[in-house]
Amino acid sequence: MISSPLEQFEIVSIIPLPLGGYDFSITNSAIYLFITFGIITFFMSSILNKTMFVPGPWQALLEDMYNFIMELIEQNCGAKGQKYFPFFFVLFSFLLVCNLLGMVPYSFTVTSHIAITFTLSLAIWIGVTWIGLTTHGAHFFTLFVPSGAPAALLPILVVIELISYGVRAISLAVRLFANMMSGHTLLKIMAGFSFQLFALGGILGLVGSTIPFILVFLITGLEIGIACLQAYVFTILSIMYLNDALNLH
Repeated sequence: MISSPLEQFEIVSIIPLPLGGYDFSITNSAIYLFITFGIITFFMSSILNKTMFVPGPWQALLEDMYNFIMELIEQNCGAKGQKYFPFFFVLFSFLLVCNLLGMVPYSFTVTSHIAITFTLSLAIWIGVTWIGLTTHGAHFFTLFVPSGAPAALLPILVVIELISYGVRAISLAVRLFANMMSGHTLLKIMAGFSFQLFALGGILGLVGSTIPFILVFLITGLEIGIACLQAYVFTILSIMYLNDALNLH
């Protein structure tokens, strides 16, 4: 029997912890969050404790990540955004490790759940809005007033801008969740289809299962690229939202 392609996204309680009518159980999702934290901590500490003047491959990778995120911030936010570098560096590292960890067979993809991505995007949206309000005060609301717009259209345009600004938290979450979930679902379907044809036996089963089996490898390579790309997209959009809050563009 071939299991459902959505079975891989099921959250399973590993260590049940019912307390006072509430469920504080340790789930597979929580465990992979701990694993992600452990990988990042081990990777960073191992490299930073053994830095060399001539960097090795891992130190060079970390330095490239540092320069990459710093350039994104400087290009989009200018000097004002540099103090937020640690947050965006950790954000990119977290998403990248989560996405790539989900590509390991029989693992769990944390970012394929809307609860995780929406919590993260909502926290960023609230934080960016708070930065804008504390930086500019009431002047922050000029962000929702398009410059040069006719006065008669301002009520409609302001409402549209407010809705567009509020939807950012949702669109940021859905983009990451949908890409990770759809890619893993497609992989599961193609792998199951290949196995089902191979189970037929004989020449027909062997030949028929070859094409989907090759597609699984090709799609896996594509998914690894998408995993890296989605970490970048989530980070760059968050930086652009910060730019709007800092510079009111």
